[in-house]
Amino acid sequence: MIRPIKIADQAIEKLKSHSGLTIEMEKGDSEADFFINIDNCRFHATVNSAISNGNKVSAYSRLSSDAAKPRYPQLVISGYIPSDIAKEYADAGINYLDIAGNCHIRHKHLAIIIEGKKKERLPKVNQSRAFQETGVKLIFQILNDSSNLSLPYRKLAEIANVSLGSVGGVMQELMDLGFILETGKGRKLRNTPLLLDRWVAAYHDALRPRLILKRMRFISSDQYRNWNKLHIQAADGVVLWGGEPAASLLTNYLTPEKFIVYTNGSWQGLVRDLKAVPDDKGDIDVLEMFWNDNDKYGGKNIVPPLLIYADLMGSRIGRNVDTAKLILENELSNIIGTV
Repeated sequence: MIRPIKIADQAIEKLKSHSGLTIEMEKGDSEADFFINIDNCRFHATVNSAISNGNKVSAYSRLSSDAAKPRYPQLVISGYIPSDIAKEYADAGINYLDIAGNCHIRHKHLAIIIEGKKKERLPKVNQSRAFQETGVKLIFQILNDSSNLSLPYRKLAEIANVSLGSVGGVMQELMDLGFILETGKGRKLRNTPLLLDRWVAAYHDALRPRLILKRMRFISSDQYRNWNKLHIQAADGVVLWGGEPAASLLTNYLTPEKFIVYTNGSWQGLVRDLKAVPDDKGDIDVLEMFWNDNDKYGGKNIVPPLLIYADLMGSRIGRNVDTAKLILENELSNIIGTV
């Protein structure tokens, strides 16, 4: 894994070369957090090794929710930004810079637009297993409840629904990456805001596509209006709301338009309980539960807030991202408070 400081250094050197401007960089509060001064304009920047559909929203939304630095425009720096996402950023007015020097940066008098420079994916050497399918399941358990860090590896494997042999390797990689600190009093999480961002991206890229069981739609419009009165518990398994409906029940802030349900049973049971029918263009995603703890958060039929947050961020819809920030500041405040 290439460290954020190296990505930032290379990107800025390319930008200097292409633009001829004076650019200075200062370290921020975390390993991936920087302040960049470009021609007397100061930016708050965060670095990602690569931007994908899984993290293209979280890459900039965490910056905009940082109450400590609201006065600086934000800048996303990455080793690789696909051209379609770069265009989305530019159209949305989001400043970005990649390792080849391609950028779209506007603030006050400053306007730098550089396109067409050779873009290369960073070499995939020593690719971390921590952010593949097994690691995503394990990180979910330790971000969801940091006390799980003290569990024996056998118990961790059980609750994360992964093999015992994979736990040791993932945990060691998380230590090597600086996300877990081994002390005389046990293990502690570190750099959790960065870990959260990487986990959300990895969840959408590496795990979620494997969880999709079926896409469906409600039979009648009344069900969309009265979705929260539906009896969703199928006889053959546990069923929990995720995404927008879960966020609505948790925050009372969002009216759902798209629906996600997680189940450890079959999707066929939902035909009866949700009165829904299969439809490849429907707005109900049925996903397989990937964890073994079936408790309903706060006595409600919803998944844990951590997964609700990931669902909302992955939707790339503005109102969902705003609701995700509320959940981050409230239910997940312990995560953003650990550096």
